[in-house]
Amino acid sequence: MKNQIKPWRVLTAAALALTLGLGALTAPAAPVHAAASDLDLAYRWAPVHYQDTDSTDYDADYITAVNYDGDWNTLNNWDNQDDSLSRLQAKAYFSVTETSSHWYIVYSFYHPRDWVDYPDFGLDTHENDMEGAMMIVRKDGSAYGKFEGMVTVFHNDFYSYPPSGSPLTGAQETIDGTARLASYGGFSRPTTFQEAKGHGIKAWDGSDYAGTDVVVYYPSKDTAEVPSGGNDRDVKYQLVDTFAANGLWAHRSDTQTFASWGTFRGDDGRDNAANAAWGWDDSNDGDALQRGLLATDPAKLVSVYFGNLGTFSRTYTRNGYTQ
Repeated sequence: MKNQIKPWRVLTAAALALTLGLGALTAPAAPVHAAASDLDLAYRWAPVHYQDTDSTDYDADYITAVNYDGDWNTLNNWDNQDDSLSRLQAKAYFSVTETSSHWYIVYSFYHPRDWVDYPDFGLDTHENDMEGAMMIVRKDGSAYGKFEGMVTVFHNDFYSYPPSGSPLTGAQETIDGTARLASYGGFSRPTTFQEAKGHGIKAWDGSDYAGTDVVVYYPSKDTAEVPSGGNDRDVKYQLVDTFAANGLWAHRSDTQTFASWGTFRGDDGRDNAANAAWGWDDSNDGDALQRGLLATDPAKLVSVYFGNLGTFSRTYTRNGYTQ
């Protein structure tokens, strides 16, 4: 007698197949992260910022907004600095540009004066001062990406700093050191150091600056504080979108604010000697890297400065500097 397949076995097999099929259809999907806003991205990677101060004029080293004195006339910012201590609220400008592979976030720190504490005769000082840092953040499927390096602005030179473990290597430009990370606000974030008076920026070297006057600024989305003095170690700085309505970029052609493209008007010390991010320039990185690219075309600058880039796009999906 031939073996017969019992009906209940057929039903059981069919039920099992149906169950497995439904299981495959209803398996939990990989988490999808909502797109982070530019402010969220800027806050996530905003640096803990160490600002050296000089005891001969502490508040001349406080960071603030270009229009800290209530107007966009940059010819009165040097003089108003002495009269506006309560208005020297800590602010830093940010801009986000984006390719399919990376976000580039520029932070700009403004001071009303670039100054010295010796007789100057207008040679070394100038009204207005803006220097900053650009963060390189790889899109890795997470909400905020992965920090791969930063480039800082130190007067007429740029300095390159990948964090420990970054794949980036030097290419046309050398690696100048390691970007140290510090924990704040629930995130591990980059750290920067800005010198007194001249305000050039490099990576923080890990020092606690014992016995030295330093203001330590921490990022905030909505709070701008004034330091209590030149050695205040806990001051919040507010992130301000460069592209905000009636903001810094909106005034790019305002002749009260800028003497020429990306150059602030100033008549104390050397005239018109300070630049916004789209006017920053490294003096010796070659003619192929034009003035302003750290902000306006950071992907090009990164492609020249660094090696071992991995998957890398030069095509922008968003770039407010082109609008």
